[in-house]
Amino acid sequence: MTESLSQISVILLICSMVLYAAAFIAFAMDLARRSAHATASVPSAVARRAQEVAASNTPGSAHTTTLIRGSVDQAGSPMAGSVSLRTGYSLTVLAFIVELGADIFRGIAAGRVPWANMYEFSMTGTLLIVGVFLVVTLRYDLRFLGSFVTGLVLILLGISSMRYYVEVAPLPPALQSYWLVIHVMVAIIATGFFAIGFALSAVQLLQTRRETQIADSRPASLRFLATLPSSGTLENLAYRINIVGFILWTFTLMAGAIWAERAWGRYWGWDTKEVWTFIIWVVFAGYIHARATRGWRGSRSAWLAIIGFSAVMFNFGIVNVFFKGLHSYSGL
Repeated sequence: MTESLSQISVILLICSMVLYAAAFIAFAMDLARRSAHATASVPSAVARRAQEVAASNTPGSAHTTTLIRGSVDQAGSPMAGSVSLRTGYSLTVLAFIVELGADIFRGIAAGRVPWANMYEFSMTGTLLIVGVFLVVTLRYDLRFLGSFVTGLVLILLGISSMRYYVEVAPLPPALQSYWLVIHVMVAIIATGFFAIGFALSAVQLLQTRRETQIADSRPASLRFLATLPSSGTLENLAYRINIVGFILWTFTLMAGAIWAERAWGRYWGWDTKEVWTFIIWVVFAGYIHARATRGWRGSRSAWLAIIGFSAVMFNFGIVNVFFKGLHSYSGL
């Protein structure tokens, strides 16, 4: 029974990867369509972007929230009827549902929560990255990030399926705790928010480069960026999303310390995993502090957010696998 449920989980996961691949293609086609339609709207887009940058860079402005919500929707509105965009989004929702089924069947087969090893963590982690993306798009039209989200999920699922797949096995004693549910789940959700913040910061850097080219009367590259929000709007939205991720990561750090005391009799032991979790917290704390109090705006804040998410990926893909310590079971 356990083996059959595990096989069903694998089949559903493969199906979800096929759907994610189709969604990635559809989102990429939408970006190509945006590029084809951007040239005619460049003058109005530049004028609107100049107004957005001036308003969004005003700290504490009451107009900021309206600007973020309105400009994202407005920027996406010319392509709102794009068949490829709607198809990509629908396929992403369907893939999310199918992957959720794979996650549930894996959990039932194991008789526990499905995130006790690298394979299961990858499956649940990518599921929640997509989940965060879908939830955020209910408020802000961030479907233009669809190619990044589905591409990242495909890479992570492909690596974990080929490299880290393991059969269902009992939990090690250190993981037999309700803190496995609390600590790891919150960490995964925080990673989902950090991933979206990273994508927005990366697009912000591209948008900043394009705005500089336009200001210097030089030919602008990546024409599809003309249909997206300004760099200031992207920065503000990335900041808000990263704050949510930071709050969740802070809870992750605290919950991990409490669990460590229960399992090993100490709150902190300078284990490699513990150190990198703290490094990630410091990077994002520095990002929030620098932007809020030191005036680090624009490209500098975007690079800090990108470094923070890179640290998250290093923690997951390198520390879990190649560094030995009390958390080495996470690479099983």
